[in-house]
Amino acid sequence: MSEFLTSIHPIAVCFIVCAAKIVEITIQSLKTCMMVKGQRLKAAGLGFLECTIWGLVISTIIGTLGDNLFLLLFYCVGYATGLFLGSTIESKIALGTSNLELIAGDESTEKIIQYLREHNRGYTVFDGYGSTDRMNMIFIVLPRKEAPKVLKDIRAVCDNKVFVVASEVSKYAGGYGMMK
Repeated sequence: MSEFLTSIHPIAVCFIVCAAKIVEITIQSLKTCMMVKGQRLKAAGLGFLECTIWGLVISTIIGTLGDNLFLLLFYCVGYATGLFLGSTIESKIALGTSNLELIAGDESTEKIIQYLREHNRGYTVFDGYGSTDRMNMIFIVLPRKEAPKVLKDIRAVCDNKVFVVASEVSKYAGGYGMMK
């Protein structure tokens, strides 16, 4: 591998290292998300690929790092770009499950419940008290990929008269339409 790289112009090597680092760190970001979400087999496969790329990249730069600071710069740019790209891809594929906790008054609660029933969504409602009024808390557990649309729709049906806390769910069992 080193013979091949010595035959290439040093700037081209910088771009190759940068591209490989982008791919490696993007894979690393996705692998970490899959581990957290319990997708161990996929994470292991990505980990193997990540380690292979890392070994090739590090063996390319370790001997020449002191002689070529551009190589270090491109390595660092590749790392940062890979982190950005990996987190962007993960947010698009939206692995996992979300929990929406909504706090609303009676009128908004009725509109939210109507929306949830029309869209065949499971929910749980609790009575409560806010700092000034009686309020309701509505729990909804749904695939993370669907959470932004459901939240946007709910905010629209109740004219934004709802307080929302969204969080990720690592484990759950049972529930309406959510057996896992």
